[in-house]
Amino acid sequence: MTVHDSDSAPLDRLYMDRALALAQAAAAVGEVPVGAVIVDPDGKIIGEAANAPIKQHDPTAHAEILAIRSACIVSKNYRLPGHTLYVTLEPCTMCASAISNARITRVVYGASDPKGGAVESGVQFFGSPTCHHRPEVTSGLRAEAVAQILRDFFRARRK
Repeated sequence: MTVHDSDSAPLDRLYMDRALALAQAAAAVGEVPVGAVIVDPDGKIIGEAANAPIKQHDPTAHAEILAIRSACIVSKNYRLPGHTLYVTLEPCTMCASAISNARITRVVYGASDPKGGAVESGVQFFGSPTCHHRPEVTSGLRAEAVAQILRDFFRARRK
């Protein structure tokens, strides 16, 4: 489901704004600007991360993966039912699989990623027969702000 900022709940905007701040922090250190926040059923942020593959020398250090790892440690559980993941960019296949394996209930993302996304773009992982847990998905929240951060980042890298 695609939403417009005016249609979103105030708390959704609050959590996505935190993810945007994390994305900007990633950009500031040369990482692709993606930020992710995981919120527990009580509305508490229990995991958050910025993209860090370059810094960590780890191709799996996407913001979503790092936030899931953090949330699992905090919750002392490898599953996160009832939790919501806010991420600035549509998750890739690897991240979508981790989201499914963690049993995250809801995913809210900002901008679509036609080249690397795997939720509503590409392989559409959550719709595949090998996906055993399909979260509720909301897309388009703060999409223009996310797109602007990405444009600015890649424009600066091309100079």
